[in-house]
Amino acid sequence: MCGIAGIYNYQSSKEPSTEGIVKNMLSLIKHRGPDESGILQDSNVGMGSVRLSIIDLTSGQQPMSDQSGRYWIVYNGEIFNYTELRSELITKGVRFKTTSDTEVVVQMYATYGADCLKYFNGQFAFCIWDRNKKELFLARDRVGIRPLFYWHQNNSFAFCSEIKGLLSLEHVERSLDEESLSQIFTYWTTLTPKTPFKGIFELQPGHYMHVSSRGIQINKYWSLDYTSTKEPIVKNLSDSIEELDNLLDDAVKIRLKADVPVGAYLSGGLDSSVTTSYIKKIEPNVLNTFSIGFSEKAYDESGYQSEAANFFNTNHIAFSCTSEELAGSFAQTIWHTEFPILRTSPIPMFLLSKKVRENNIKVVITGEGADEFFGGYNIFKETKIRRFWASQPNSKIRPKLLTKLYPYIPLVKDAPEISLKMFFGYKLSETENPAYSHLLRWNNTSRLKSFFSDDIISSQNSNSSPGALKALPDGFARWSGLAKAQYLEATIFMSGYLLSSQGDRMAMGNSVEGRYPFLDHRLIEFSSKLPDNFKLNCLNEKFILKKLSVGKIPASITNRSKQAYRAPVSTSLYNFKTPDHFNDFLSDESIISYGIFNLKKVKTFLAKLEQQDTISEIDQMALVGILSTQMLYKMFIKEPITPNSGELKNCRIINSLKSD
Repeated sequence: MCGIAGIYNYQSSKEPSTEGIVKNMLSLIKHRGPDESGILQDSNVGMGSVRLSIIDLTSGQQPMSDQSGRYWIVYNGEIFNYTELRSELITKGVRFKTTSDTEVVVQMYATYGADCLKYFNGQFAFCIWDRNKKELFLARDRVGIRPLFYWHQNNSFAFCSEIKGLLSLEHVERSLDEESLSQIFTYWTTLTPKTPFKGIFELQPGHYMHVSSRGIQINKYWSLDYTSTKEPIVKNLSDSIEELDNLLDDAVKIRLKADVPVGAYLSGGLDSSVTTSYIKKIEPNVLNTFSIGFSEKAYDESGYQSEAANFFNTNHIAFSCTSEELAGSFAQTIWHTEFPILRTSPIPMFLLSKKVRENNIKVVITGEGADEFFGGYNIFKETKIRRFWASQPNSKIRPKLLTKLYPYIPLVKDAPEISLKMFFGYKLSETENPAYSHLLRWNNTSRLKSFFSDDIISSQNSNSSPGALKALPDGFARWSGLAKAQYLEATIFMSGYLLSSQGDRMAMGNSVEGRYPFLDHRLIEFSSKLPDNFKLNCLNEKFILKKLSVGKIPASITNRSKQAYRAPVSTSLYNFKTPDHFNDFLSDESIISYGIFNLKKVKTFLAKLEQQDTISEIDQMALVGILSTQMLYKMFIKEPITPNSGELKNCRIINSLKSD
């Protein structure tokens, strides 16, 4: 796993040195690759990488070329089927000088061009320089596990694994994008390709791009498709379970490929327990597992974590996180997310990956993706109940089903009928709205935008209102209600928030690579063809996965109710032990100076919090959103980004390549 960066002055007749520019960018993302670094400078292009050595530790240095020397690659990720692809290329006469997957990627591109992407099973973001065409080729994995950001202006193009690298460039404007802020305070993330910063974009998952003097061309090579959910391929449940078992077994097996030890997260839930069961089956030797608990019992799952660790007999490392530790790591978390956040959930993930690294583990296997693709989230149940309720809107009984979904939210669990109807009845009858499943969530979150300053509010447009989505896939209107909800959850929330702010950035902030068997594209495509009731059976979530888990994991974990992953908020961020710098970010001076939020509304809100013993869900989100946005502004806009290229480790420079 690595971090990559580069710059291309594609209309320049000069050959300016790009080495220093690329070094500066790489120095800001060196946490992604602390083991070594390298830079290629060729004509008016420069690109480089910082490397976290996992496969082929001795000869996998980047940048790397194909056997002809025409194509050069910098690469972040893993191709899990690289050994099979390598064997196929050898039969075509390709000669390899390393055993790394990096070389397989560049040789595949040399052989197949952009079509190489359809052969890859992995998580990746890479850039290939074609010396003959003077063209860059950049690509990103199917669901956006690995990041890739870019900027272009005045015939210059730059890319980086993280936004902070681009913000170090002299000509990049450093300002927040008002529409992006509005999207974050609605969808929890921006709608790709936008980011929180003006002029900086994200290459969308499942896309690739060509960059040359002719301009920039972006194409899609893969997308999530639920076309068959209305009339799924008829299979009985037992056959489907067997196929899922085989797919998951192989997905885990290929993700265990590494020349370093591999660990696993063990949360105490179904998904991580299932993946751990396959690891133990495939490699029955000692497995290092990691979990985090909370001193606040309402959020703690330590009991289930210990039960799973004992069941699998793993070398389990568990620790508990206090509210003070959460607060103390908030600013560092925002430095790595590069996005405002509305929940504190990324902070424990940062602390967990730190614990992993302290135990000399570079790779962890986790259970992300199971909820999205096998119907695990409460939002899927909520949508089903709302559609059921909408068919008889005057029913007094149907809304009461909603009280079973959120036992951890007292205001819902104990709500009277009138309150349920007022809260969950938002646009109840608009069942034909393509975003029906998420209208309620997005409407509730968008209430946070009322805290914005008048200038921010006046700059917003209709594209940032709840449900104002860009083009949806062909045939989306014919998909089942569950399929539509799954698509929105996977392409917006999972890709834009879960795999970034809570996933890649938190793990790579501590030089740890996460691997996700449930995000194997074969498993995703398999799940998309299953009948809905194999995933959400009545209100029983992840039905087929639970059936698969019987006998593989403790029965208490198979049968336990779904518990959303959450972390303490109010006790962490706003109490008598709150760090002093939090008050600085929320001070009158900072609120006025940054110009993002309305001072009067923020002061009224903070005064209300001081008078309350408990804080509502929406107020918790407001507190985290305001504080994280203020932090983001200071870190990336108000204060200069300060690279330190002298800290790059073992930096190898390849200078002035010329055509043969």
